[in-house]
Amino acid sequence: MNREFTTVAVVGAGTIGLSWTALFAAHGLNVRVSDPRPDVAEAVSATLTELAPHLAAQGLDVDRIAERVHVAADVTEAVRDADVVQESGPERIEFKKDLFATLIRQAPQHALLLSSSSAIPATAFTGEIDDAGRILIGHPFNPPHLIPLVEVVPGERTSPDVVEATVAFYTRVGRVPVVERKEIPGFVGNRLQTALSREAIYLVEQGVVTPAELDQVMTNSLGIRWATVGPFLGAHLGGGPGGYRHLAEHIGRSMNQMSLGQPSQRPEAQQRLIEAVEAAYGDASYADLAATRDRRQLAVLSALDSDHTKEN
Repeated sequence: MNREFTTVAVVGAGTIGLSWTALFAAHGLNVRVSDPRPDVAEAVSATLTELAPHLAAQGLDVDRIAERVHVAADVTEAVRDADVVQESGPERIEFKKDLFATLIRQAPQHALLLSSSSAIPATAFTGEIDDAGRILIGHPFNPPHLIPLVEVVPGERTSPDVVEATVAFYTRVGRVPVVERKEIPGFVGNRLQTALSREAIYLVEQGVVTPAELDQVMTNSLGIRWATVGPFLGAHLGGGPGGYRHLAEHIGRSMNQMSLGQPSQRPEAQQRLIEAVEAAYGDASYADLAATRDRRQLAVLSALDSDHTKEN
């Protein structure tokens, strides 16, 4: 069944929620924002101004973006007429249990109830909710107005129709939804990110490279490759004409003999790592570093989009 999406409630106006707000509004949706922070109106206004160039670079019309966003007095007002609710609150099970129990009562019965949860599966906070069929995870990567991926992770009781509608919604706002077939803490993206992060920390702890040098290794090799083909296709190509089979049967054997490291759990080791990262990047402000990241990510997205257009 096709659904119309006209109004979205964003519950939680932190970094993720504000980015969602700008994205939804730029796609012509009416957005209702709820957050108890006292400066929520100022934060929303500043974010829309700051992110407008990013959205315009993606071909979106941002001339009237602010007119589509309303700061609600509370959650009840925000979700009253919502077709979709995107929760982006704290990563705490008890918080989500209480909030989604409220959303079930206050949001329209047709509304999709989506959580930006980074690691907690929907089943973990919906066990006591009778009508859990329209609750699931819609986990973005930061910042969601730029990074296309949304991990769509149904709970044990999520309706298949709701999953289908959720995919349609995220596609409607220019994202790339990937439905994951099993719930697992951290989902797929963050588990991959954590695995890489562990080895990165280990290599720095062992004195193999500094944090800045490790970042150079990534941005000048795997980062470029994975932005275009991903690990499995990259490995398939790495096997030459013989493909993944050749890689697995030959190079893969020596790679499998390599044992990965385990970062230290000692507080003093963590403190040394923090100081090393701060020594590498602490002189630059968060705003400057984020602006550089976003500018480069836009350039990558533009190149990929241009290549995709040529292929079609």
